[in-house]
Amino acid sequence: MKTKNQTLLSENTLTSRPTDIIAGFPVRPGLFELNGATPLSNGVNFTAHTRHGTSCELLLFHSGEEEPFAVLPFPNACRIGDVYSMIVMGLDIEDLEYGYHVDGPYEPEKGHIFDKTKVLLDPYAKAVAGQREWGQQKIGSYHARVVRETFDWEDMPQSTRKISDLIIYELHVRGFTQDSSSGVTHPGTFAGLREKIPYLKELGINAVELMPIFEFDENMNARTVNGRRLLEYWGYNSVNFFSPNTSYASKAEHNCEGTELKELIRELHENGIEVILDVVFNHTAEGNELGKTFCFKGFDNKVYYMLTPEGNYYNFSGCGNTLNCNHPIVRQMILECLRYWTINYRVDGFRFDLASILGRHEDGSPLNNPPLLELLAYDPVLRNVKLIAEAWDAGGLYQVGSFPASRRWAEWNGRYRDCLRSFLKGDFWNAWDAAWSISGSGDLYGGFYSDHNDNYAGYNSCVNFLTCHDGFTMYDLYSYNEKHNEANGWNNTDGSNDNRSWNCGEEGDSTNPEVLSLRFRMIRNACAVLMSSRGTPMFLAGDEFGNTKRGNNNTYCQDNETSWINWNLLEKNHDLFEFFKYMIQFRKNHPVISRKLPNAVCGMENIHTHNIDARDVTIPRDAHTFAVSFAGYDKTKGADDLIYIAINAYWEDVTITLPDLARPGAWYLCVNTFGDGDGRYFYKEDQAPRIEHEFCMRPRSVAIFTGRNY
Repeated sequence: MKTKNQTLLSENTLTSRPTDIIAGFPVRPGLFELNGATPLSNGVNFTAHTRHGTSCELLLFHSGEEEPFAVLPFPNACRIGDVYSMIVMGLDIEDLEYGYHVDGPYEPEKGHIFDKTKVLLDPYAKAVAGQREWGQQKIGSYHARVVRETFDWEDMPQSTRKISDLIIYELHVRGFTQDSSSGVTHPGTFAGLREKIPYLKELGINAVELMPIFEFDENMNARTVNGRRLLEYWGYNSVNFFSPNTSYASKAEHNCEGTELKELIRELHENGIEVILDVVFNHTAEGNELGKTFCFKGFDNKVYYMLTPEGNYYNFSGCGNTLNCNHPIVRQMILECLRYWTINYRVDGFRFDLASILGRHEDGSPLNNPPLLELLAYDPVLRNVKLIAEAWDAGGLYQVGSFPASRRWAEWNGRYRDCLRSFLKGDFWNAWDAAWSISGSGDLYGGFYSDHNDNYAGYNSCVNFLTCHDGFTMYDLYSYNEKHNEANGWNNTDGSNDNRSWNCGEEGDSTNPEVLSLRFRMIRNACAVLMSSRGTPMFLAGDEFGNTKRGNNNTYCQDNETSWINWNLLEKNHDLFEFFKYMIQFRKNHPVISRKLPNAVCGMENIHTHNIDARDVTIPRDAHTFAVSFAGYDKTKGADDLIYIAINAYWEDVTITLPDLARPGAWYLCVNTFGDGDGRYFYKEDQAPRIEHEFCMRPRSVAIFTGRNY
């Protein structure tokens, strides 16, 4: 089925006549506004640009071959400004790969490193040629393939769900199903993830955040440590921004690359699950001065990368180079890329890795009003797409709470992660920050109490998390005092030293029932707090059943059982899975947690913190026990929505008093992470026990109450 645009392109080119013959092929000036390679009814339109290059050649290859069967220099008639565009007629795209040669000055001290002998990958390639198995070493140069955009989305509407209503589940496409315990037919692929959609639906999450799925080179920096091959498993080294990783497809997709990913996204949408892509616009796989030249360096090194006055690479990414995001040409490429994934893959959002780089000037200095961030924030195509920033970078720029365009952009709330990790394990001096964070981080996002300040941006800007791919899993957070990254081969010097973790008495594996009991209670505490905090919750795949990475907090290179999800733990720790399911549904059932509702009829304030005695709404800086309340009137239910979450990080019992409700109102216990002694940690709300004024919080536990007015 052709789109309207494709139909028009075909009609416009049916009567087009060649104006020249180059290397035996009829050609004519192309469609200059269409970057990349676009199939037409009578040929293929090729468009590329270079600011400082002096000439450009199109290279045509048969599939799998390294020597081109044709080299077509772009004539002057096919150049306007810095753009080269040519329609080549009579091509069989089934047996076609292409690349470019770009000539220009070689003056490294000025940032120019043109080499007309280098075969260059199209920056706008919709597919990188060479369907391959994961881990298979790339031989020869990168080529691109021409893709037909014929996938029929039919009448699938774009999601209008607000980010505050999301429950985000971060996962690695390969690692999610690669282990044999996953039981899928196509492990480690988009199809394998698709097989797990019933599981995701049962869990209750409504958004998946996929770690990088753009074409990347897992063999970059491959090495062997203690007999084990280590790869760039995570995928944060983009080769191209417009093409899906071909090794994540379970079958060959020549000329229709991305179909399996589109089928996955369509089925996720049909099941009410949004798709957010983790995108890496801070650096590329070309590396530093010692890295390869296969794309951006060859097209225009000085345009695409931040360079020092001496022509060297700034390294704010920690990966060798830094993309020059606020150069107008690079800005345009990033915008077109995000538009492409939004339109052609129906992606719902993007999480930007090391996003502070997107706000740096070409000399590396932070910009007050970065043009790229504003461009993306106000683009009409991206209007309903979620934009999530990892609001820091490897150059020391930390912008949590101050990331530009915060009313449009969301942030990974690193303060939430740090202070809640600390407080929950017993660092009581973090009580104030913990209380602020649970309440919605109004101190970061524009309000003293968020519900009393019209300038509060947290509903759109705050993504809360305790775990993600980078760091400990939730199980490891309470099983290890120190990181254990020896298998990475860097003498345990890599990875963060600031983990704020606690091993509950024994380092690593334990058979001690008291230690294990405490560990799982701490995980329940973390889950209960995360799901009861204002701000969008996110957690790492496998946390819901105690997945472990054996204390490795930087598994970027571990393509093995260390990183892969062990699905056997789902059965072993099924009670934990059921607790996560309950808390996710609890959050959905109580909208007062995620947003401001009209004032409660009972008179409780919209949001407040409480000391041990609920009537005391001030808490000491070093409080070891405190509570947060949310209150509002839920029009859909015709009743007040009242939530009281109490946290006892102390190692002894603490008796708390609950807020007074107008008679005959009462509080009911829905969650008690310590348990009732019979393995029960939560209650269906119609079975929840009534609590009369006081409640004994057991050591290191969380209790959640709902209020009812009769």
